[in-house]
Amino acid sequence: MIIIPAIDLKDGKCVRLLQGKKDEVTVYSDDPAEMAKKWVDMGARLLHVVDLDGAFSGEQKNIEKIKEIRKAIQIPIQLGGGIRDIKRIEQLADIGVDRMILGTSAAKDPDMVARACKKFECRVLVGIDAKDGKVAVKGWVEVTELDAIKFAKDMESAGAAGIIYTDISRDGMMTGPNIEAMAKMVKNVKIPVIASGGVSKLEDIKNLMQIKDLWGVITGKALYSGALDLKSAIELTREA
Repeated sequence: MIIIPAIDLKDGKCVRLLQGKKDEVTVYSDDPAEMAKKWVDMGARLLHVVDLDGAFSGEQKNIEKIKEIRKAIQIPIQLGGGIRDIKRIEQLADIGVDRMILGTSAAKDPDMVARACKKFECRVLVGIDAKDGKVAVKGWVEVTELDAIKFAKDMESAGAAGIIYTDISRDGMMTGPNIEAMAKMVKNVKIPVIASGGVSKLEDIKNLMQIKDLWGVITGKALYSGALDLKSAIELTREA
């Protein structure tokens, strides 16, 4: 299991939102590229970037900052937020983004996911944000009737390279991840699953490591607040 630090972009800054609410913002840095380098220096092997403005509006608003991050680091970058069509995936691939994450667009247009996966083999992941087992979209503003597990299976069949699963009731709350829901997701699909949401301390990483075949975990607020040390978390997973 690998530890994946997150950089959430809003108005060109590195921020965190409380449970995805765009008016509850904490700014951690005015220089996301420098923050990316910090995480790489501490041992990160993959960086998770979210264009929050894109998630809410459907259009990438932080493309220049994404380019700066790409130039600043050598490790792979996966990006989500506002990726609504194949043309946008092509543009992001052209600037060096390694893996693209489809969220709202996957829920709204599953056929597009299949086309994207065929064209960009092994580079398209699907982000599933769930509340009480139901898929949430549009920056978590709208909760659908889609069952998260069934949706994950459909996305696996469509060719998705992996699933990023977020329990939005836990995200940014520092209350610990939903281990039961995460284990259920991993058990029900064969493609890699990355856990997201709720990590607040090293103990949470230990608990997630008990989920057989969980591929990775994304952590953001815990790193920025100092509650979790990235080096210690990475060391823990390497010792396992």
